[in-house]
Amino acid sequence: MGTPRFGQLILEALVDHYEIVGVVTQPDRKAGRSRKVMVSAVKALALELDLPLLQPRRVRDESALQELRQLEPDLIVVAAFGQILPPSILSMPSHGAINVHASLLPRHRGAAPIPAAILAGDACTGITIMLMDEGLDTGPILSQRALPIGAQDTSASLTEQLGQLGAQLLLDTLPLWLAGEISPQEQDDSQATYAPVLRKEDGRIDWNEPAARIARRCRAFAPWPGTFTTWQGQRLVVHRAQPLAAAPVSEVPGKVLQHNAGIVVATGDGLLVLQELQLAGRRRTSGGEFARGQRGFVGSVLE
Repeated sequence: MGTPRFGQLILEALVDHYEIVGVVTQPDRKAGRSRKVMVSAVKALALELDLPLLQPRRVRDESALQELRQLEPDLIVVAAFGQILPPSILSMPSHGAINVHASLLPRHRGAAPIPAAILAGDACTGITIMLMDEGLDTGPILSQRALPIGAQDTSASLTEQLGQLGAQLLLDTLPLWLAGEISPQEQDDSQATYAPVLRKEDGRIDWNEPAARIARRCRAFAPWPGTFTTWQGQRLVVHRAQPLAAAPVSEVPGKVLQHNAGIVVATGDGLLVLQELQLAGRRRTSGGEFARGQRGFVGSVLE
């Protein structure tokens, strides 16, 4: 059970070692300006491998439950599926349902653990293999493995790294779990943090925030929902940005300035170098190229 690229990486690892009796993913959805119907990364791989595929709108509906029962799974593996599993599914396989979660639980429970780790400024993240219960990523832990977060890592780059790490940890863990050689360890709920579902508006920059946090936001929300501001009533995406160390600010937050480090913006704490920008309907450009092509950008106040 999985939907995005992270789940696809887990499925890729499983197919070479286990019999996959079925793949469950989210229904196709329209995306982009053209509203073109897009299939999930997991569905694309399932079709390529000719695996039985289910796309229920709600897995808890009786029709979906019946289809799952007919598959008679011994084990369910969940990796970024996107729906909460009811007890009727969790109790279905003889070896339970396990989740490959992209954080070191109980930190960053929820739907968006990878962006949350970057945004929080965590030095490392990792993978947790857990036995699922009815809560939101609250089940007991079977295994964990840590991964450092690089200074330039984005959610896209971390997804690839964590997907590969998760796939390997799952392959290391499953034989031990199936043989009854792992004793699940309860999570410390007092240490839990949450990573809710991202919304498009979450990418809007608040220039009153510190420059370092805005820069992390740019990395955390790449590729989606993207990080953006408004200039002259138009959406301006900030693809890459870098805080200036020890940069005092006397300007109003959001003010665009020329600096020897490049085109910068005053923030609530420090200056932020605009490294790569994209105006709605235009191509990506460097901050300097954008300023040269857009009169009045330097000196304006972004909203």
